[in-house]
Amino acid sequence: MVISDENISNSINPTNLQGGLDYMDTKKAGQKNRRALSVINQTVVESRHYPCILNKRTFAEKHEVCEKKQVDPVHRPITRRFAAKIATTQQSRNEENKRNTNKSNQFGEYILIDDEHKSVEDQPVPMSLEQTGQLDNDSDQMEEVEMEDIDVEEPLVDIDSGDANNTLAVVDYIEELYIHYRKMERTSCASPNYMAQQFDINERMRAILIDWLIEVHDKFELMHETLFLTVNLIDRFLEKQTVVRKKLQLVGLVAMLLACKYEEVSVPVVSDLILISDKAYTRNEVLDMEKLMLNTLHFNMSVPTAYVFIRRFLKAAQADRKLELLAFFLVELSLVEYEMLKFSPSLLAAAAVYTAQCTVFGFRQWSKTCEWHTNYTEEQLLECSSLMVGFHQKAGSGKLTGVHRKYCSSKHNYTAKCEAASFLLDNSLL
Repeated sequence: MVISDENISNSINPTNLQGGLDYMDTKKAGQKNRRALSVINQTVVESRHYPCILNKRTFAEKHEVCEKKQVDPVHRPITRRFAAKIATTQQSRNEENKRNTNKSNQFGEYILIDDEHKSVEDQPVPMSLEQTGQLDNDSDQMEEVEMEDIDVEEPLVDIDSGDANNTLAVVDYIEELYIHYRKMERTSCASPNYMAQQFDINERMRAILIDWLIEVHDKFELMHETLFLTVNLIDRFLEKQTVVRKKLQLVGLVAMLLACKYEEVSVPVVSDLILISDKAYTRNEVLDMEKLMLNTLHFNMSVPTAYVFIRRFLKAAQADRKLELLAFFLVELSLVEYEMLKFSPSLLAAAAVYTAQCTVFGFRQWSKTCEWHTNYTEEQLLECSSLMVGFHQKAGSGKLTGVHRKYCSSKHNYTAKCEAASFLLDNSLL
């Protein structure tokens, strides 16, 4: 039988299930296999002391693989890392490893490592593990530095979240309302030096009048809004109209009457006002002064007073009953003083809340939430606050003690008896 190349190829084809090698081809293949196995057995016997054998490609082969796979050149093969460590830590074994490597060059380059005879300290650490540990340490150090350098900011409190379902709180428009109030307060306040044009009255007479009106306001149990609007109407009228001292009390009574008509549900009658003035004025005089005041002010009664702002700022401060009474005590003391007209109503209200907080807690207290809603920093409030502390210290002395007597009653929880925040005087900007 003649064996051709075509027959041989068909017999080797795995799809040919009935074909196969003949006896001569099988014999030749067996001889080749025996020679290859003899070489392999010889290599294995010589490297019996090194059970862990890692095949290492040549430099050209490694370079070709890196180009194909686009491996990062920084991450070198682990076997090369092992070779570098063995060269530095086991000089006595390097010569033996080189000899064994040279003997096996026909099968490729080998790095032979005896893990059983190496100490724990000599065990090489994979490069990936070394870098991971180092990166973890660096990240921990960076986190520590960041925690030391960065201060945790105080979060802003949503003071209107509790009134979301209260239609009277107008939460949807509250911010726009106070933006409007701040614009209006610039033109709705009296000049701080309007007394210069008055020839028969002075600052002392104004203080006496307002101190008396505060007691009248408390006796009639009127709302806070009425008192603040009354003082605003008096100052705005006296800025535009000269008044003799004989008519000054009449101006105060009419201003309170107008404020009651604007704010109160139950308004005191004219006869009641005449009675508390010890019948110093007649009914016609009261009505004539009412007409004059309204015409002079152009019937402008809707003005933002300190009360409008202090209610909002107390809400931002999350004030309790004690803090609220103390803030009103301080701001009413300021209403009596003519020099406090240089401060806007919003600043006056913010300073009263700030001073009340310092008085209650015994240290300077002004949160980020209060600063956000008042638009005043602590430094901007110190001048006005130091003046309020001075008024608090001398509230029970002198002749003008109407506010002190009002807040010394059980109705107001004896607020006036608390100790003033004297430490704020050290930070006075005066």
